[in-house]
Order: sequence, then C-alpha cells, then structure tokens
Amino acid sequence: MKLNELTDNPGATKPRKRVGRGIGSGVGKTGGRGVKGQKSRTGVSINGFEGGQMPIHRRLPKRGFTNIFAKDYAEVTLERIQIAIDAGKLDAGQTIDAEALKAAGVIRRVKDGVRVLGSGELTSKVNLDVAGATKSVAAAVEKVGGTLKVVEAKAEEAAA
Repeated sequence: MKLNELTDNPGATKPRKRVGRGIGSGVGKTGGRGVKGQKSRTGVSINGFEGGQMPIHRRLPKRGFTNIFAKDYAEVTLERIQIAIDAGKLDAGQTIDAEALKAAGVIRRVKDGVRVLGSGELTSKVNLDVAGATKSVAAAVEKVGGTLKVVEAKAEEAAA
C-alpha cells in the first residue's frame, strides 16, 4: 500500500453541497434560504431576538455575582500523591510543593496554588508545602509521621 492509494471507506465522505448554482441543481437561486428577508442575507446574527418583544434573558431577574477575588486552586487528592510516589515520580524524602507536583505530572498548572483533598490513603511519610489542605489531610499526614505546611501562593506575593 502506498500513500497515493489511501482512501476513505465507501460512503464515509459526501461531496460538499454547492448552493446557488442554477435551478437544475435543486438548490439554486435562493440556495435553501427561503425568500428575501433578514435571514436570507449574509452576516445575520439575531440569536435571542424575539421580534421586538423583550427577550427572555432580559425579562428574567439576575441572581448572584462572580467574586473577582476568588482563588482558583489546583486540587489534588492524597491518593494521587501516593500513586505518584509509588510510581517514582515524586520523592517522598523531598518537600512536596506545587512545583514538584507539576514536574511529576500530578497537576497540569499551579493556578493560585495547590489544595490537597483528603480522599485516598497515604502510606508514605511526606512533607507537604501547599496553599491549602482539608482537616482530613492534616490528620492523615500526621498519622504517617509527615509534616503539613500551609503557605500563601506565589501569585499573591507577586501581587502584594
């Protein structure tokens, strides 16, 4: 088999419908758009328009607000940390912080810091240096003889 012999399965692709190419094509003249009017023209964007009536998104009351100061933490569980240690991606002897977790591939990006959640078992003695942790995490880390240090995220220090 050569590259020039590669083809799709029969029926996998259909030819593009060329509209507005004469009455014999079946989609000539108006090109499937009906007759006249705003919607038959190009560049129409009238989503949510209700013919002059007040649109529903303006009739309904607004609720709540978005806190612009809210922190967006990268969340990681004890189970994921233990799996990374068992796989040799994380060194339990070293301090485990946001950069170590990112380098090990446990989290994708640091965001506003790392928050550790308490689902899963921890069997290795670890020193965690994170932006936040649940009470169950603190108990689990102390149970195996490790330490938990909650520190402010780097992004906050740069902004202050």
